[in-house]
Amino acid sequence: MAIRNTWKEAKPYITKDGSTIRELMHPQVHGNERMSLAEATVPLGKETFLHRHLRSAEIYHVIEGRGMMTLGEEKFLIEAGDTVYIPPGTPHRVRNDGEVPPQDPLFLFTPLFP
Repeated sequence: MAIRNTWKEAKPYITKDGSTIRELMHPQVHGNERMSLAEATVPLGKETFLHRHLRSAEIYHVIEGRGMMTLGEEKFLIEAGDTVYIPPGTPHRVRNDGEVPPQDPLFLFTPLFP
């Protein structure tokens, strides 16, 4: 069975840290299994809360801009075109250090929460 969702149909919402999330494909919404795809936009100069996903890996792909990734004890620069794998249980966060507000989604990730 094919499942299709359009970007326009995926309504964005604001998280407690101020990021904008758009669930492009999620099991609880679309009926797919065992993975999700969402875009996340982190406002200029802001960062996500430090968090982790106990049972699932996560992949960030930077679409536009640059920022600082915290991955466990490590911190490193990320920028457009970079992809970061985050193992299950690893604390992580990202800060948007770009010079201009993003025009397009900044991060794309594919976890199945929690």
